[in-house]
Amino acid sequence: MSAASCLRSEDQFLCSICLDVFTDPVSTPCGHNFCKNCINKYWNINVPCKCPMCKKVFYTRPELHVNTFISEMVSQFRQEAQQKASSSSSEQQAAKPGEVPCDVCTGTKLKALKSCLVCLTSYCETHLEPHLTASRLKRHQLMDPVENLEDRMCMKHDKPLELFCKTDQTCVCMLCSVLDHKTHEFVPLKEEYEGKKAELGKTEAEIQQMIQKRRLKIQEIKHSVDLSKKDANREIAEGVQVFITLMESVERSLNELIETIEEKQRTTEKQAEDFIKELEQEISELMKRSSEVKQLSRSEDHLHLLQNFPSLKAAPPTKDWTEVSVRPPSYEGTVVRAVTQLEETLSKKMKKLLGEVELKRVQQYAVDVTLDPDTANPDLILSDDGKQVNHGDVKKNLPDNPKRFTRYVNVLGKQSFSSGRFYFEVQVKGKTNWTLGVARESINRKGEFSLCPQNGYWTILLRNGNEYEACNYPSVRLSLKSQLQKVGVFVDYEEGLVSFYDVDVAALIYSFTGCSFTEKLYPFFSPCPNYGGKNSAPLIICPVNQTE
Repeated sequence: MSAASCLRSEDQFLCSICLDVFTDPVSTPCGHNFCKNCINKYWNINVPCKCPMCKKVFYTRPELHVNTFISEMVSQFRQEAQQKASSSSSEQQAAKPGEVPCDVCTGTKLKALKSCLVCLTSYCETHLEPHLTASRLKRHQLMDPVENLEDRMCMKHDKPLELFCKTDQTCVCMLCSVLDHKTHEFVPLKEEYEGKKAELGKTEAEIQQMIQKRRLKIQEIKHSVDLSKKDANREIAEGVQVFITLMESVERSLNELIETIEEKQRTTEKQAEDFIKELEQEISELMKRSSEVKQLSRSEDHLHLLQNFPSLKAAPPTKDWTEVSVRPPSYEGTVVRAVTQLEETLSKKMKKLLGEVELKRVQQYAVDVTLDPDTANPDLILSDDGKQVNHGDVKKNLPDNPKRFTRYVNVLGKQSFSSGRFYFEVQVKGKTNWTLGVARESINRKGEFSLCPQNGYWTILLRNGNEYEACNYPSVRLSLKSQLQKVGVFVDYEEGLVSFYDVDVAALIYSFTGCSFTEKLYPFFSPCPNYGGKNSAPLIICPVNQTE
């Protein structure tokens, strides 16, 4: 094959009027080539005659003859193109069910590679070539192959859908914009496509965020169940430890205790399972919507995206899980209530064992407490480690601040608590007067006040070496069989409970119940005046050694 034939391309043999390969090619006096029928029709309309390419005017209509050289070249080109198409067709795959077939192929329909929005035709690789090589056809808009290209035409005006009516939120043709929608606002399809695609991207991000929140909520619920199960197992074990010492006649009480605890656990697990199932269902729906949104977002089909956008622009309706949680059930006093129902023949040993179990239960919530020097009355002496406090004989010159007690010899702990449970122990050995407990943040620290819950104090105290009181309103005298050496303080913020324990004999001293906590709580200490050395022993915050 000659070098000239190797360089042949379809552009050389296209009529600039019909944009197709020459049929009976003729040459004008100015040297341009056209199909004979095309140039004759053109000159029949345009008078005087002029060249469609260079616009040269011929005042006398030229007599045209078929250019045999170009005709032979066109014939040769057609044969080569047919051979190439035949060879290419054998290599390409036939369109499978669900795939878009080539509209030009005769016989076996090959799989379409692109669809032309101008020609409203789908092309296989072979028949697409003119759109990739011919300069006029390169201007056509190609897209991934789609079926039903006629749906892209205006049903009323039979024109391509090229504009988007923002007023009616629909795709329209050029004629629609000047007739039916002439007062409306329009944008090109591509511009609206980009906007909607950006919205879909935002929707996808929101859906992914919702999915992540629900996965985190599942983890939170599972963690709550694990904590609940640990509490239940521990409570069961402690109940067994108490009841194994009882006579056979109280075995029924033990079984009832276990059943009560397990029923609470089953209820908690059932609630968690229901929440998880509902969350997983929402995740499934969100993932399905996410997949649909992703698929639509990747579409280059403007019309398809715009037509499906309204149904996918927002996430499917879901439940607000922000405030939903699985709260482990409270087992406070479960064993105590079971034991109190037993017969009066329970021995003193059993009461001792019960006290040890209760103390052990609250000791697991032990926290590290240190004294806050910024709150300490100037008469108090604090140890360097912040664990001891006693009343001194010399008033220190300390800067006053809103946090400091100035009238009474009190001090608060540095640590504050606004949720959950906490426990600490204080040694009161050798003292004749002291006050211990917790106080809310907004207490009066400057003037006179009484220690009671109404004023933000939940405390017990010792006066004159042997008078114990719970500072309620009115105050409650406490009858203790032995002098207190070490006091345990336990708080359950959500339950509104403040309890005091005699650590040495593992016995409950007193409980404030039904409290309503709405702000931070601080450990509260008052070593009271030393009374000439009679009460000089310090209050000491002790490390908690859990009862064996």
